[in-house]
Amino acid sequence: MRIAKFIKISLGLILFTIFIAIFIFGILKTSAMTPQEERQILEKELKDLEEKIAQYEKNINITQQEKETLQNQISVLKSKINKLNLQIQSSNVMIKDVGLQITDTEGSIETTSQKIEDSKGKLANILRTVYEEDQKSLLEILLSEKDLSDFFENMTYLENLSQKSSQLLSNIKVLKTQLDNQEEDLNQEKTDLESILKMQILQKQEVGLNQLEKSSLLDKTKGKETLYQQYLQESKKRAAEIRKRIFELTGVPKAPTFGEALDIAKYIEGVTGVRPAFLLAVLTQESNIGKNVGQCYLADSNTGEGVRINTGEKLKKTMSPSRDVPPFLNITQSLGRDPYKTPVSCPMSFGWGGAMGPAQFIPSTWNLYKNRVAAITGKTADPWDIKDAFLAAALYLADYGASSKNSDDEWRAAMIYFSGSTNSRYKFYGDSVLNTAARYEQDIKTIE
Repeated sequence: MRIAKFIKISLGLILFTIFIAIFIFGILKTSAMTPQEERQILEKELKDLEEKIAQYEKNINITQQEKETLQNQISVLKSKINKLNLQIQSSNVMIKDVGLQITDTEGSIETTSQKIEDSKGKLANILRTVYEEDQKSLLEILLSEKDLSDFFENMTYLENLSQKSSQLLSNIKVLKTQLDNQEEDLNQEKTDLESILKMQILQKQEVGLNQLEKSSLLDKTKGKETLYQQYLQESKKRAAEIRKRIFELTGVPKAPTFGEALDIAKYIEGVTGVRPAFLLAVLTQESNIGKNVGQCYLADSNTGEGVRINTGEKLKKTMSPSRDVPPFLNITQSLGRDPYKTPVSCPMSFGWGGAMGPAQFIPSTWNLYKNRVAAITGKTADPWDIKDAFLAAALYLADYGASSKNSDDEWRAAMIYFSGSTNSRYKFYGDSVLNTAARYEQDIKTIE
């Protein structure tokens, strides 16, 4: 009986152990996803988020078409906040997806580099053998080969092998260059996405504050529209305050007031046709996009390494050594500036920094507009000068259709100013610029 009982207990323990092992193995197997599977999940999540964002946009449009009571305005704000939350999630998903692609590309680059090194070793051995054969005298050849034809066959074989190896090495070098370019593109893409995420968070905070203000106002007026209209009339007294308000720009020694910035923008409208409110909105967004703007110095012109001004922290990729350092040195020299004591934007987690002044032009792009600016102003173009920066930005925007003052053209120009394309994943930037421009347009009407 004891033996039978012991056997039953032993079998039970064995079965239990097997069950636990199978269960753990199943978990491990389930959790070990391939990068392709993970990306498929991210893409599905992104699609779901985009569908929800579209629904919130539809709800916002419907609500705005109704009678604009205070309660409706609060509903619109709530929908905007929900939409922004989803856009932030969407950007996080896209950043993660691009991160996976970057990791894959880096792995491919490492593999290709190893292939190149292996090929170099093989080619060196082949060339050494060919060289040694070439150094042999006619007497050595005759003594070492049983037949003269064997020598020619051997030389032909070595020559063909050398040619094939050279072609293989050339192909691998081309592949590595392509992969390097792809990695740089992906890094820039992730930088743009991180910028969008920061703007969305700031926009969410702004909308949240507006919602609190509207809720407070609703509580005070208790839905009485007449009191609300009276409140709006009183707000016109803020005209002087708006004109005196500091227009936040980074990279200039003295920030202009809103009125001063508006006067500059009006002058530039006469030159370029770009609407003042739109130009000011683009410059605000560029200059307030992050704390990295104008916070670094270039330290090494060969590598593009820089330092953070406030802390002295060394930062790689402060400026592209091939694309932007040469024009940056020319720009600063022409202006009598010390290139190593002139503030530029710091790099983000991916991509290059090096943008200059309030309009955030990188040196290579500024080179495309400096002569046009100089032709208009009659002096050397300075990206840190407010008027020159405003003018260059307006010329850039006008080149892509903003001078038409059509909202679709302005949106397109803003998108190209930001990322060089109208890629839908950067849609928030263009939308945010037009929203800011609408607010500035109201401010302008108030003070005029």
